[in-house]
Amino acid sequence: MQSQVGKPSLHCYNTNMKKIHIPILIIILFSFCLSAYLYPQMPAKMASHWNAAGEINGYMTKCWALYLMPLVTTLMYLMFLVIPKIDPLKKNIEKFRVYFDWFILLMVVFLFYIHLLTLAANLGYTFNMTTMMLPAIGALFIYISYLLPRAKRNWFIGIRTPWTLSSDKVWLKTHILGAMLFRIAGALTIASVFFQSYAIWIVLISALVAGLYPIVYSYFEYQKK
Repeated sequence: MQSQVGKPSLHCYNTNMKKIHIPILIIILFSFCLSAYLYPQMPAKMASHWNAAGEINGYMTKCWALYLMPLVTTLMYLMFLVIPKIDPLKKNIEKFRVYFDWFILLMVVFLFYIHLLTLAANLGYTFNMTTMMLPAIGALFIYISYLLPRAKRNWFIGIRTPWTLSSDKVWLKTHILGAMLFRIAGALTIASVFFQSYAIWIVLISALVAGLYPIVYSYFEYQKK
């Protein structure tokens, strides 16, 4: 009989998955409450968009600017809850569900961080938005590099091409490559804090390479079969 010592049980996974959704719900609720609390202190037109140099170049009415990000976060969270239920390969998602749930938490934290920066800017705090965003984007890329090689073949999460979806082997090799590229993109994005003049190009080029090259790679890898 195969030993089960050291192997986490399904019950343990389910318990952890439920626990991880508690901080997610707390963050979402807090973002709405914080917006309501700060409503009287905000200007009628709030800064809501910044250019690559970190300068304000767009405004929204107070109501939209305060509640748009919490609403987007809520909708995104609900979408992530639905995906594992409707995917034809939902059993594969369950195999890496813990890592996927941590990704959901990270995305919620990332959007909440953007919300906090927006509120702080409209309260009069002075900072460069691009500089503040770069480490957060880099951290997101690095976690994606951690998630990708653990993701199993499915229709919603990962590098989904006709060739990766047709072969477990091509899926795995493509995601290992994608993980390496996103890890590099994350490191370059964080390092670009020290190269402000080129930061936007560093982020865009590294993200495009990490996102597009594995697609091409998956095609040629499939042709080898």
